[in-house]
Amino acid sequence: MFKTIVDPADCEVLSVTRFKPAEIHRQLVEIYGENVMIDGMVRKWVRQFNDGCTSVHDEARSGRPSVVSDGLVAKVNVKICENRRITIRMLCDEFPQISKTVLHEIVTNRLNYRKLCSRWVPNMLMDVHKTKRLGSALTFLA
Repeated sequence: MFKTIVDPADCEVLSVTRFKPAEIHRQLVEIYGENVMIDGMVRKWVRQFNDGCTSVHDEARSGRPSVVSDGLVAKVNVKICENRRITIRMLCDEFPQISKTVLHEIVTNRLNYRKLCSRWVPNMLMDVHKTKRLGSALTFLA
């Protein structure tokens, strides 16, 4: 009896269909469990391998084009530098053609900003910033 594989990769299942065409579905159920795939998909893959398909990986697909460009990232950065208290909702008013999700991704992932005390600040402080903060803290304590 085979040991059941809980979460198989598609290319792994494809490899099994390529080399075991007889009784494939029954064997796949034994190896990968009940939720592996439907019998029709197994037949389709066997047919593709019999027709000469050799790749077990997904082919590249043309996806939806990204609206995020370097120019847009620069414009968002300029707006944040002008007003550090700007919110994503306010950025949506400035850029109505861009969704909130995309703007949030630009601000957090591309520009590496995070919200701190209601201001957008760089995620990684440079040595100059650290020295300036330390200096202002020391003058406050003195």
